Amino acid sequence: MSSILDTTLFMLLSVSVLSKVANNVTGDSVRGKVIYAQRCTSCHSIEFNGAGPLHRNLLGRKAGAVADYSYSPALKSSKIIWSNKTIDKWLLSPNKFIPGQKMWVNVPDAKDR
Repeated sequence: MSSILDTTLFMLLSVSVLSKVANNVTGDSVRGKVIYAQRCTSCHSIEFNGAGPLHRNLLGRKAGAVADYSYSPALKSSKIIWSNKTIDKWLLSPNKFIPGQKMWVNVPDAKDR
């Protein structure tokens, strides 16, 4: 009987934690997909380098580290690791975040970032 009670309590706790995590998630993936298509895909792709480096596996990657892409010296020598926080700063103002880099597009609206 104790095993059933332990399992039930574990399941209730898990549902409670997961619902709190789900409620703390922000963003709108549909809107994000539209904004990415409108603002990013003229230079970037998920799958290949274009005018900008590919975006696949971006989180956790060192800035300036995609093979076969010609980065600015400023970005290549930066110590930035891409995270939600660093990407947010980057998109707000790329040249303020890493002076001398070559991306000229910014995303001033926090909801869009």
